[in-house]
Parts: sequence; structure tokens; C-alpha cells
Amino acid sequence: MNSVFDILAVNQVSTRIMKMGSNTTKHFPYEIERLSEEENKKVASIYNGGIVLRFSRIGPQKYFMPKFYEKFAERIYNLELRADDIFVASFPKCGTTWLQELVWLINNDLNYDRAQVISLTKRFLFLEIESIAEVIEGESNDLAKKYREAVLLFNDIVTMPTTSPRFIKTHLPLSLLPPTLLDNNKVVYIAREPRDVAVSYYYHNKLTRFINDDPDFKSFWNLFKNSEVIWAPFFQHVQEAWEKQNHPNFLFLFYEDLLKDLRGNVQRVAEFFGKSLTNEQLIGLCEHLTFDNFKKNKAVNYEHMIKKGIFTKDGAFIRQGKSGSWRDHFDPEMTLEADRWISENLQNTDLRFPNMES
Repeated sequence: MNSVFDILAVNQVSTRIMKMGSNTTKHFPYEIERLSEEENKKVASIYNGGIVLRFSRIGPQKYFMPKFYEKFAERIYNLELRADDIFVASFPKCGTTWLQELVWLINNDLNYDRAQVISLTKRFLFLEIESIAEVIEGESNDLAKKYREAVLLFNDIVTMPTTSPRFIKTHLPLSLLPPTLLDNNKVVYIAREPRDVAVSYYYHNKLTRFINDDPDFKSFWNLFKNSEVIWAPFFQHVQEAWEKQNHPNFLFLFYEDLLKDLRGNVQRVAEFFGKSLTNEQLIGLCEHLTFDNFKKNKAVNYEHMIKKGIFTKDGAFIRQGKSGSWRDHFDPEMTLEADRWISENLQNTDLRFPNMES
């Protein structure tokens, strides 16, 4: 049975992503391995029916993606880039939205009026939005209907603009993006302490209703550390970016550093884009980006999704804005388990997260 995405692929994706494709199409170079029925059944049990049903692992790092991503992998890999396209990249729940607002304002002359009127989802293309959730055509439950509405909404939002520069958000690892990306384009990547990421990602999946009401955090944590959540494995994703930290077109940031020294890191981002901010401008931008102001900012907090019933009302997209909340969710056994997992994945690398301690 075809999914609603197949229809969208003909009617809308072909107009958007095919425009993104180059005339010289490169073959997608990575092997795609679909989960066995038994493994998929175990993972998919926590997901709401009619949203994500099948999963695949992509390439040597075995990035975990919905099976529907297979339809888009080559098109995304062959994205026709413009020299002034600007990318914000991350694993989910690492401060991406915060960074998007910062990057957009710096590159739009601190136009706060426009930023408050136009939703961030309209200012930034979410590159792979149409490849991450498959809704079965004919599914009649209320949640499936709302996700169709959400996909159509994003399809309208992310039609590639003709104006430049284009601002593009992605949670894909660098290896699944166009191989020439860093030749000409600026990319800002943000990473975060993995235990906090797991907690935030759990609540995000609850908010967006990607997972049902049954799994507790411990169940989700098991999937997270076993790289059975979308865009995982976490460490390989971050390590790919870390290896590019000295590239002139790449800026690597830590969420914890922004929390500790917002002004200093705002200055770093401005300098990366060749922008000069006065002291007064720096103060104003940092004030705009404080957590209290950011949480109240309707242009970035996806309030329209909650009002439409696409996201649940039991939560908020901008949740806490702090570091170390994982301690409220990990029992002693999970803490020891996480310590081993982190230690194993940081072996043979100089990647270290700020203020990481047990």
C-alpha cells in the first residue's frame, strides 16, 4: 500500500527536492540495511501506530532512520547547493532552535521585528522533514490525520525559497549530506552532553506524539544508547562533526558553552560569518536569546503546532534550557551504565563534552 508520502513525493517533493538535485546526480554511496521483522517490531512498539512503522540502518555507521528515508537519501545527497546557503546542523535536542535563531539574526542585520513576525520554521528549511515519518494512506485515526496536516504544513513551509541566502536546518550527519558541502558553504554544528540529550529527546518525542504513552524514560534510554532512535548513533554523529572542527567553513559549538558564556559564543558566531557587532548589539542579542525570553517567543516555540493539536498540550518545545537535568531521570544503575557507554565511545578520540562528570 502506498503511503501519503508517495502522493506528496509526486505532487510536492518532486517540485522541491528535485529542484534541489544537481544535473550530475551522484549515486548514494552507502548500503541501506532494513531491520528484521523481529527487531523492527521491538523498536516500533513504542511508536504510535500510523506514524513510523519500519526502520533502516544507513552506511557504515548504521544511522537509524525510518525506512521511508530511502526514497530521499540520494536526492538529499545530491542537493544543489548555492554558495551562500547557510546550514545549522546537530543531533536532535542539542540547542538547534536556539542556534537557528542566533544564526538567522546575525545574518539578517538583527531584524528582530521580522524574526518575531515570521515563524522560525518559515525562515529555516528543515531539510529531511519529509523523510522521517511515514503515515499510512487510509489510516483514519485522529493522530494520523494530524500528522498528515503537519507534513502538508511543513511542505508548504519548506518550499525552497528563491531569495538568498537560504537557511537550512538538518539533523543528518555530515556523511549523509552533499559531499561538497564544506567547499563553499558555512555550517554551524552544535553538540550537547549525551545524557541530557537523551532526556530532552524523550520529552520531545512525547510532545510530538511520535511515541505512545507507555514507555517510561528508562525504556527510551535503552533505545537511545542502543542507537535505535532516529538519527542515532549519537557519538558517531557528533564525532563526524568534531573531525571538521578546524575547517574554515565549519564552526563547532557546545550547548553547555553557550549556557556558560552566551556573549562570548555569540561573538564567535558573528565572527565566523564575518559580521561585526557593537557592544550594544551584543547585549541586545544576548537578551533576546536568554531562556526566559526565548521560551516566551511564539516565533520559535512551535505554539502553532500545539494549537492545531499536532503536538500535545502536555509539554513545551522550549522546555528547560539548562544542563545536568539528566540526574533527575537516571537511577544509580542507569548512571553506571551511561558512564560505561560514554567512556567506551570516547576512547581513541579527543572529543570531550564540557563539564561532563558523573
